[in-house]
Formats: sequence, structure tokens, C-alpha cells
Amino acid sequence: MGKTKESVLRHVGHAFIWSATGIKTAWRNELAFRVEASIISILIPLGIWLGQSAAERALLIASCLLILIIELLNSAIEAVVDRIGTEHHELSGRAKDMGSAAAFFAMLTAGIIWALMVYERFWGD
Repeated sequence: MGKTKESVLRHVGHAFIWSATGIKTAWRNELAFRVEASIISILIPLGIWLGQSAAERALLIASCLLILIIELLNSAIEAVVDRIGTEHHELSGRAKDMGSAAAFFAMLTAGIIWALMVYERFWGD
């Protein structure tokens, strides 16, 4: 029993280190991630203020974090495609375009959520 607990704790520790390394790598190598993270570092405190309930605050914050999650996945897709080869290939282009589209939809989703919350806060009933 002790061995299993120890290995679970070790796994969680390693997962944390790998995640931190991934975030540092994205920050260092991905301009889009740096820009989005910088904007989101302002939006999250604003969302805490703007939301009038815990659910609203959670929705505002989660919509921002979704952007970063999708951007990380998009960057991972691009890195794998580039690792395979830099020559033009239709499937490589498709993969990169779809990753970019996913990032766009995450931003669109967040924009809609934020617009609705701002409207509700300042002009709603």
C-alpha cells in the first residue's frame, strides 16, 4: 500500500513539473500565448469584480483559461507538425488551420460571455 501511495505522489509531483515546463516553454516560444496570457492577467481580476455571483465569476475566468488551454494545444499541434517536416503538405496545413480555428472559437466564446456579462452588469434589468 505504501508503495502505491508513494508512486502516486511522485507522479503528481512529476506532472506538476512537466506542466510548469510546458507553460515556461509556451511563454518563451509562443508570441500568441504571451499576448493572451498578458491580457488575461488583467481580465481575471476584472472578471472577479464584474461577476455578481460565484457562477458568473467562474464563467468569466473559465472562458479566459479556455483560451490559454486551446492556445497550448494549438502550439503543440504546430510543434508536432513542424517536427515531422517543414515542407508544405495539405494535411499539415489542415492540422495547423484547424488548431488556429479552435483558438479563434475559444476567443469568440470568451468574447460573447464577457459581452453578455458586461451588458447585464451595466445595462441589464
